[in-house]
Amino acid sequence: MSIRKLNSRVVYQNPWMVVREDEVERDNGVRGIYGVVEKFDSAIIIPIEHDQIFLVSQYRYPVGEHSLEFPQGSLERNGIDPVEIAREELKQETGLEAGSLEYLGQIFIAIGYANQKTHAFLARGLQQGGSAPEAEEQDLVLRKISIEQLEQLICDNQIKDAQTLAAWALYKARTGA
Repeated sequence: MSIRKLNSRVVYQNPWMVVREDEVERDNGVRGIYGVVEKFDSAIIIPIEHDQIFLVSQYRYPVGEHSLEFPQGSLERNGIDPVEIAREELKQETGLEAGSLEYLGQIFIAIGYANQKTHAFLARGLQQGGSAPEAEEQDLVLRKISIEQLEQLICDNQIKDAQTLAAWALYKARTGA
C-alpha cells in the first residue's frame, strides 16, 4: 500500500521541530490526514570502558521526571555526518572523547508520526575531558555503573527511554553479549 500526499501545511514551528498536517489519499481512494513531526537526525552513544558504562540523568519536562539514559541528541542542523553528531553529543554531555566509534544501526524514534532517526554508536577508548552542556542540560548528571547494574535497571523498569532501550538491544544483538 502506498499513500499519496495531496496537500501539506505547517501548523507549528520552532528551532527544534516542525509540525505539519498532510492531507493524504490511500491506494483505495480513502482520504485522511497525517500529523507529522519533523526533527533533525540525532545520535545516541553507548560509552563502555571495560565492564563500566556511562549514563546521564536529566530531568525530562514532557514526562515530569528524571530519566537515566545514554548520552544522545542532535545538533539542530541537517546534513551532518552521524559520527560528528555522536562525537559532539558525547563530549557535550559527558566530557568524554571516544578513541573509536562503532556504528550499531539506525532507530526511528516515533515511526508513526515523526521522521527523526537516531544513529546508535558504541564508544570505546574513552578519555575524560571537560563537558559543555547546553542551557537545558544544566541538571545533567553523569553516572558510571557496571553493565550488570544497567541490565538490572532495565529489568526493574528504571530505564524507560525508548532510544536507550533500543540502542542497548542493537548492542546486545551485534555483540552477542
